[in-house]
Amino acid sequence: MTTPTYAVPTLPRPADAPERTAYLVASGDLRESANVAGWPTQLGLERVLTDAFAAHGWTVQRANDVDPATGHGFISSQRMGLDVFRDIPPDAPLVVAEAVWQYSHHVLAGLRTHRGPILTAANFAGDWPGLVGLLGLNAGLTKMGKDYSTVWTVDGTDHWFRDAIAQWVATGRIIHDDSHVHALPPLPGTPETELGEALAAQLLTEKAIIGVFDEGCMGMYNAIIDDELLNGIGIYKERLSQSALWAEMQRVGDAEADEVQAWLTDAGMTFRLGTDEATELTPAQLRWQHKMYVAALRIADDFGLDAVGIQYQQGLKDLSPASDLAEGLLNNVQRPPVRSRDGERVLWDGQAFPHFNEADEGVAVDALVTNRLWTAMGLDPATTLHDVRWGEEFDGQFVWVLEISGSVPASHLEGGYAGAEGWRQDPVFFPAGGSTLNGVSRAGEIVWSRVYIADGRLQVDLGRASAVALPPEETARRKEATNPEWPIMHAVLHGVSRDQFMARHKANHLNVAYAPDAGTADRALEAKAAFFAALGMPVHLCGDTSLTR
Repeated sequence: MTTPTYAVPTLPRPADAPERTAYLVASGDLRESANVAGWPTQLGLERVLTDAFAAHGWTVQRANDVDPATGHGFISSQRMGLDVFRDIPPDAPLVVAEAVWQYSHHVLAGLRTHRGPILTAANFAGDWPGLVGLLGLNAGLTKMGKDYSTVWTVDGTDHWFRDAIAQWVATGRIIHDDSHVHALPPLPGTPETELGEALAAQLLTEKAIIGVFDEGCMGMYNAIIDDELLNGIGIYKERLSQSALWAEMQRVGDAEADEVQAWLTDAGMTFRLGTDEATELTPAQLRWQHKMYVAALRIADDFGLDAVGIQYQQGLKDLSPASDLAEGLLNNVQRPPVRSRDGERVLWDGQAFPHFNEADEGVAVDALVTNRLWTAMGLDPATTLHDVRWGEEFDGQFVWVLEISGSVPASHLEGGYAGAEGWRQDPVFFPAGGSTLNGVSRAGEIVWSRVYIADGRLQVDLGRASAVALPPEETARRKEATNPEWPIMHAVLHGVSRDQFMARHKANHLNVAYAPDAGTADRALEAKAAFFAALGMPVHLCGDTSLTR
């Protein structure tokens, strides 16, 4: 009998890590238009990092060269990430530099098995969402239980950044100040605590369904929550396809879509219209967005959903104008009425229907809890999922730019619908266009929160903040420094510094809800903490709250 011959693979011996050398990778967008446009900004960040390491006698070596065909050096797909990491010594110090939005799954496999110390870094700037990308990546590393350090800088000249780099090259770690984070103390037997616990018991007993139109938006591994974790707090998924949403949009008639437009016009919303489909907002784009709004509610009715999230950014973006206008309408109590297919019912009449933008399931949990709690307290239950975009000091305090890529519920805006404008989405990210629900968030007291995964458990950070009014010229400057077509909130976090927040926050998103005054906001936070705690989730109070004073 002859011995069989098999094609047994031979694996190369892993390369040794050079002394005093850090390898650098940059996870990019899946949309080449965004990678090309953001590359000059990325180069600036990489120069800052190279100089900072050189000051300690270290070399920063790019793990992959600039591709002459694309003109950039981003890792732009999961397959490319696997190929790049194959040549990185597994024990080498590794820097993940992010000056733009990035798809975390491009580098997920390489980071999961990398043995050397990992540093994530971003430029603290608003022109590109590098900070948003950094926070999303950090949240993903936290979810997978992977140790990492993180750092950020405006231009590389600040002592804090320099000291952090010095600490990392010496020890492989950067230790941040987390003194603003407090464990939830025993809650008093107040009506707010009783309400939160009663609503939690209801959710655990009666359960709820969130509808997800395709998971995994824009590589946000951190925004996908496994069923085992969701089911444990009484929430179940209805997995839906964006193709079903698109099909349902075809069934919505033009006249019905035009009724939505007429309602918005009568409410005072204005739109910056043009005729060029490639670069301007057109009535045809608006009509499709209104059909999406109607279709989403009808499918939610079909499946008995309690909240819904539309992925949009992959697949649907090549078919339809943006989902953002529909999302903002859904989250608002006052919105265009949508009737059931038989015309006999107005769906969720006089109610906000929770929508979690970009299919972020952490926000799904948060929005569902907030909707039920704020409604029970007689408060406006509208919520906004914001990107943590950027910020600067103004008049002696640090004011964050919170800015979501498209829309907020009109009740969060100064002037409501009358203060809202529809601008076309940027063709770099949104080739099919579509209107944003743009405006400036009104001044007021807010509760902010984030549900995330750490140590294999669902957890939540809660805090208080104030949305503040800035002079019109400062608002205009901040919008132009970021994306002027997107709605903005000027936020001051209570008792949390810029660097404390950046080091702690485990998401690219932050969820906010208003209260009519500070006392009511404090009571709502107490009730929300009780709600989450009764679901069995660790609750972390961040900064100054009525429960930590």
